[in-house]
Amino acid sequence: MRILVTGCAGFIGYHLTQKLIENGHNVMGIDNLNDYYDVRLKLDRLKELGIDSDNALHQNKAVASDSFKSFKFVRMSIEDRENLPQLFSHNHFDVVCNLAAQAGVRYSLENPEAYVDSNIVGFLNILECCKNHKIEHLVYASSSSVYGMNKKIPFTTTDSVDHPISLYAASKKSNELMAHTYSHLYGIRTTGLRFFTVYGPWGRPDMAMFLFTDAILKHKPIKVFNHGKLERDFTYIDDIVQGITQIVENKYTSEYNTDIPYHLYNIGNSKSVKLLDFIEAIEDDIGLKASKEMMPMQPGDVEKTWADVSGLERDYNYRPNTPIKSGIQKFITWYKTYYSNRNEVHRNGSTLA
Repeated sequence: MRILVTGCAGFIGYHLTQKLIENGHNVMGIDNLNDYYDVRLKLDRLKELGIDSDNALHQNKAVASDSFKSFKFVRMSIEDRENLPQLFSHNHFDVVCNLAAQAGVRYSLENPEAYVDSNIVGFLNILECCKNHKIEHLVYASSSSVYGMNKKIPFTTTDSVDHPISLYAASKKSNELMAHTYSHLYGIRTTGLRFFTVYGPWGRPDMAMFLFTDAILKHKPIKVFNHGKLERDFTYIDDIVQGITQIVENKYTSEYNTDIPYHLYNIGNSKSVKLLDFIEAIEDDIGLKASKEMMPMQPGDVEKTWADVSGLERDYNYRPNTPIKSGIQKFITWYKTYYSNRNEVHRNGSTLA
């Protein structure tokens, strides 16, 4: 298949792109390479996909991978109403995986305009391009944040999500409504995925796994919000990517309803882990104890998340199977290797480190 992955230099986008290439698909990846977090990390992900860092920085120019004949990259924003339709016209995609978004619940309190530009305007552009170019299937990222202060555990897709507590959550709920509208009006097949807390190698530096590991290794204190009374459905990246790939490749079961174009699923580990237990597992693997700064709950945050993934299990045989300790070990091994290599490059005089 010919697949467009937006946000391909992001954490999930990079891993999904790698998997789709491995499975024999022709993939076009786009990303605006914004500086919400370390751009070097994004460029290094692209380098793993065979994209030269200098070439990657050119706007709206297709760059062929040096490693994979079936992959090309374009630096482009989904907000770009002029160049995005041209990309669709020239490439005749079968499937679109929209993972491009302004991420981060807490950052949405500081820079709300970025969320409207990327998550609302950008997503509308994606929907319009899918409609105008007869895309077979749009798979897009939603978020567990849409559940807001939901008290019912575990979270199910039939729960009310009408009371978001961050603009990020509101923008993701808007995506679901917009996708439903286009499915209803134009028959576009859309599948929304409410991601729960994803972690693993090449992860985002603003996420708990990364922040805790970095601080503990540097003997710095870690900030533990709500005085540690938090629980999250931590989900390893390989399990997430396996689930998305099943959907993209149409590997649905006989239970899947092909008569309706709009589908929405939770995608998580279906287990809630106490934050302090998560920290303890990181400490055990590193061999160091964390110095903890107990903090109050942050605005826009929730106490507990837990995904009911029965819909995805029923329709796509989704089976997350990475134990939390195993996932943490893989992340820490990657983290130590990656930053050791970066520091070595820096000592040798690289201007990008």
